[in-house]
Amino acid sequence: MFSLIKHSLVVDVSVLSKKISNCCRNFATAKKNIEMVKVLNVAEKNDVAKNVANILSRGTSRRREGYSKFNKIYEFQMQLPALRNQQCQMIMTSVSGHLLNYDFIGDYSRWNGCDPRVLFSAPITTTCSDQCKLIKRTIEREVRVSSLLIIWTDCDREGENIGFEIVKICQAIKPDIRVLRAHFSEITSAAIYRAINSLTEPDKKISDAVDIRQQLDLRIGASFTRFLTLGLQQLVPNLNKCIISYGSCQFPTLGFVVERWKEREEFVPQPFWFIEVNVERDNIKCTFTWDRKRLFDQRACAAIMTKIMENPQAKVLRVNNRRTSKYRPQPMDTVTFERLASSKLKINAKRAMMAAERLYNLGFISYPRTETNKFPPEIKLNDLIQAQCNNRQWGQYANRILERGGANPRNGNKSDQAHPPIHPTKPATNLTDEEQRKVYELITRHFLACCWADAIGAEETVDIEINEEKFHAKGLRIIEKNYLEVYKYDSWGEKQLPQFVQDECFHPNSILMKDGRTTAPELLTESDLIALMEKYGIGTDATHAEHIEKIKDRKYISQMEDRRLKPEGLGIGLYEAYMEIEQEMTQPFLRAQLEIELQQICNGDKNPEQVLNNQLILYEKVYHESFRNRNRLFQKVIEFV
Repeated sequence: MFSLIKHSLVVDVSVLSKKISNCCRNFATAKKNIEMVKVLNVAEKNDVAKNVANILSRGTSRRREGYSKFNKIYEFQMQLPALRNQQCQMIMTSVSGHLLNYDFIGDYSRWNGCDPRVLFSAPITTTCSDQCKLIKRTIEREVRVSSLLIIWTDCDREGENIGFEIVKICQAIKPDIRVLRAHFSEITSAAIYRAINSLTEPDKKISDAVDIRQQLDLRIGASFTRFLTLGLQQLVPNLNKCIISYGSCQFPTLGFVVERWKEREEFVPQPFWFIEVNVERDNIKCTFTWDRKRLFDQRACAAIMTKIMENPQAKVLRVNNRRTSKYRPQPMDTVTFERLASSKLKINAKRAMMAAERLYNLGFISYPRTETNKFPPEIKLNDLIQAQCNNRQWGQYANRILERGGANPRNGNKSDQAHPPIHPTKPATNLTDEEQRKVYELITRHFLACCWADAIGAEETVDIEINEEKFHAKGLRIIEKNYLEVYKYDSWGEKQLPQFVQDECFHPNSILMKDGRTTAPELLTESDLIALMEKYGIGTDATHAEHIEKIKDRKYISQMEDRRLKPEGLGIGLYEAYMEIEQEMTQPFLRAQLEIELQQICNGDKNPEQVLNNQLILYEKVYHESFRNRNRLFQKVIEFV
């Protein structure tokens, strides 16, 4: 019995000793953490915060809760180069996009609270939604114990502006907190360590440009939207539940769709006639095309046909053989991505961009909002290609590129000096979302294609003459498919010609006079519309999809079964009304000029307040013209509703 008691006491003392030892260690660690510099890091999305923390902590970060259940906190320790490699306690959390939004104060915020005309100068303030208030509380709590703030938002205009919203919240709690900015275009170890090793000051000029754009969109959009909605709802009962919104990007975008529809509706088909020569030789059929192409005078075409048939012997004038190429695509920028996703994947631009952003947040692709179509020399393209070699669908093509000398991109000439072209950063084998999988495949195949080589072919052209009338035929033989092997979104069809010898004479199998009719231009596809918005400077690569979706939501346009865009009655009415009252509202030039001035603010060439005031004066003048002609404007809209 005594030995059992003695053994029990020994065990209890041993356990107690271990507990005391652990407590001492925990206390020492806690004390060390209290003394250690704490650094608050804030990303734009929770996925980004999680992945960045995982990279910087080498997988050892600890997670805890914030006030928002969607925005976690990740903690780890590391030596921070910006603080002379001092060991720091890193606190990484996130927002969910913008924390703050502009809105009118008091009665000005109510639809019937004031005359819409006063909104051009009514007082505005920044507001925070209920969900954002929880995120804000987390940031306020964490900054109280932090000595440094690092912004990890997306490296574009909107991201810079969100970063300054975070700065504003933090400086309200701790005015003297130091702020640094991390710059990155992909969530890979190399990119994140480059970012943490080269922190800079955030750029207030870029944020100011977004502030000006937001204030203009609020004032201009609210004044015109209330004017149109309240005025038309009084006259058209079935519009009671509709918001008839105006946006300086929405209306020009609508204008492109309506103008193409009008071209089609007003198109009058014209009959035409042409002559076709058909030859069959060695079991190969070919058609020679008339060099005149077509005539709109039937009698003139018939006269030429009669002349030909007087001596229907053909003579081969020349046979040309030349090596030709089909160019591989240039590296992918945002506009190219949106157009390809819409035309090749049948995914609209907004959904495609959402899928791309999710892939970026998960670290599978580079930042998807970029105006750059050439790779900077520091990107190790061969390493990116090597990472795709084990893929079952396109791995063999990645291997082939490396075997033939490695990456040889066909670079374009555009660069936004911020982000590289869109490209895969690592293999993605377990994507369960179908749209994300298709988007990743498009981006990867496009990347491999642009790094490969042009397709090579042999083109043969045969020119013939029949009684002074000339015709031609073209054939193609593909020698090397190269990029076409991986890029299934493009094609190059072979066309075989029979063998012809220069100066030989022969009788064609048939010479026919045919007729046809000119056809109306097709309605725009989303891809066509994005190209027009890019050409005329409507919005940015980050907002094209948003503006298109907005005019769909407002029922100004709809998408048909063949994915072409058709204007609805309300959209046609608004377009026609403003074409009569104030054409500038439906044309791209006002907004395009604003986009230029916003870039000048970013460059430090223009004063933000001056741009704001000049734009407000311009649009207020347009508003007064609309109000003065309101009866004519509303009646024109009603004609189409």
